[in-house]
Amino acid sequence: MSWQSALACLCVRTGVRPQSAKPELDIALARKYASRRLWSPRVPKGWRFEIRDNGEWLAPATRASATILYLHGGGYYFCSPRSHRAITFGLATRAHASVVSLDYRLAPEHRFPAALDDSVAAYRRLLADGVPAQSIVIAGDSAGGGLALATLLALRDAADPLPAAAVLFSPWTDLTCSGESMRFNEGRDPMYHASVFPRVAAQYLGGVDARDPYASPLFGDFTGLPPLMIHVGDTELLLDDSTRVATKARAGGVRVEIEIWRDVPHIFQIWAPFMPEARESLTRAAAFIDAATCAARPHRPLKTSIV
Repeated sequence: MSWQSALACLCVRTGVRPQSAKPELDIALARKYASRRLWSPRVPKGWRFEIRDNGEWLAPATRASATILYLHGGGYYFCSPRSHRAITFGLATRAHASVVSLDYRLAPEHRFPAALDDSVAAYRRLLADGVPAQSIVIAGDSAGGGLALATLLALRDAADPLPAAAVLFSPWTDLTCSGESMRFNEGRDPMYHASVFPRVAAQYLGGVDARDPYASPLFGDFTGLPPLMIHVGDTELLLDDSTRVATKARAGGVRVEIEIWRDVPHIFQIWAPFMPEARESLTRAAAFIDAATCAARPHRPLKTSIV
């Protein structure tokens, strides 16, 4: 563990974790906290940045090698493209890719399937704008990682052209909250108590069955999905949401790279460039995106391993 990761874990343990033990969600406080992040990267020199009707768009001045549709985390009820620029800007510059960071609708004002409808619509808009499916990667963290996987299921079921790959950072894929890591990582996860997840899930779902695969993609059929990269921390309550997806996806013939990082907080990538683990995770994700979308190297197989 780097000292930067240790400091990040201390910050979330003292500042975020106590809030997750409260019996009621404080939506206003969560949104206020996310809107005033202490640090946000500047637009890289030589890049174009726009705020559009459906989110933020960042692109290199020269031809991009790929397009990333990014879905931010935040339990489906807080955070935004702005709060996640450390991740989206870091991925864009490392992969020399355009990034569309989607400002999807949030609960409780807009419950399931509003976020899914928005992500599917954003992907189809890219296709309508002439972006080839095989140059697109869908990525997301936490709830946004689960949303990314659910989007793949919805696109496949609708017979849409699928993207080249997906990158999932600590995805929340099981809104029944039944993973064993919800038990054995209680107290080890520096950011959350396990009791918060059922409350967040209920707020997003309303009366929908938590096992609906478009809400909890862990329960879906992964046949025919594109390659997946998954990064997750070993102390996370959501660890099993990643490992079970990896196992099930591989059983369905999907190529998967999963890496389990030691002693890092949930969505540690958001601490880039301060934390070396965050920088390395984004660098590896960018390499995965490049390998999945580079037409000059279609013969090169993707590495598939569970670390």
